[in-house]
Amino acid sequence: MPHGMCSSATEFILSGLTDMTELNIPLFVFFLLVYITTMVGNVGIISLSIAKKHLHKPMYFLLSNLSFVDLVYSSTITPKMLRDFLSESKTISFLGCAMQMYVFGSFVSTESLLLGVMAYDRYVAICSPLQYQVHMSSILCFRMVVVAYFGGFVNSLVHTVSAFHLNFCRSNIIDHFFCDLQPLFKLSCSDISINVVVMIILAGLVTMSSMTLILVSYTNIVLAIVRIRSAQGRYKAFNTCTSHITAVSIFYGTILFMYIRPSVGNVLQQDRVASVFYSIVIPMLNPLIYSLRNSEVKEALKSYWRYFKC
Repeated sequence: MPHGMCSSATEFILSGLTDMTELNIPLFVFFLLVYITTMVGNVGIISLSIAKKHLHKPMYFLLSNLSFVDLVYSSTITPKMLRDFLSESKTISFLGCAMQMYVFGSFVSTESLLLGVMAYDRYVAICSPLQYQVHMSSILCFRMVVVAYFGGFVNSLVHTVSAFHLNFCRSNIIDHFFCDLQPLFKLSCSDISINVVVMIILAGLVTMSSMTLILVSYTNIVLAIVRIRSAQGRYKAFNTCTSHITAVSIFYGTILFMYIRPSVGNVLQQDRVASVFYSIVIPMLNPLIYSLRNSEVKEALKSYWRYFKC
């Protein structure tokens, strides 16, 4: 589209993950394996949390919701990317782009808030173990999860609606492998200053509320662990948090890398690598982190394995 000639786009073209066509087949195979692992791992966590009575606890209710969130937002991005590896046409409709952005943004925001809720769960489990069932009752746990989903959905709705009210006249080629806010802003001939301010404020609210809950929870956890006299007791208490700490470090480490790194070198390629990590790789890693570091989950997996062997 010629510059300055505004139009209501009916479709966009995704530039994809790489311009090197010889890498399409190897990348397709790699990301297909990643996606299969993601599906199996997250469906497995959800199934175990439902099927095994000894996993009917707040921690595993939260974990199953985290797996559901990972499953949905990975499925929003990966199948389309896999198809684009094998297709010359990488188009996505205007409505399809809006839906992809909304669903992805909703569930990524929800994951951020869920990680905060899970930190609070670990705080209660370590600092008030005798009152754990009272402070983390089923009703409270359910309400916190609903708030996390609601916050994520509202946050993404505002971003998506404001973004798709812009005029797109510079081009219809999104320089990314999925519909994301920043690449879409580059196509607009409208004033995006309000959109940027809204994006910073809402993303900051979601991130800071979650990180504040995480930092406060873990500050109290550390203080509680320090007061434990036996080394074995301290190790056991700390070990209950390692899976969550690992998941939080990977998730927020990737986000902080994207927004705090210096703007030098090939920034676009760095953005794509970081986007691949938090949109495709993290949903695969989370079930592995929680299953490999959790004795109850491992025991449930072993019982399933024994059942199928028989």
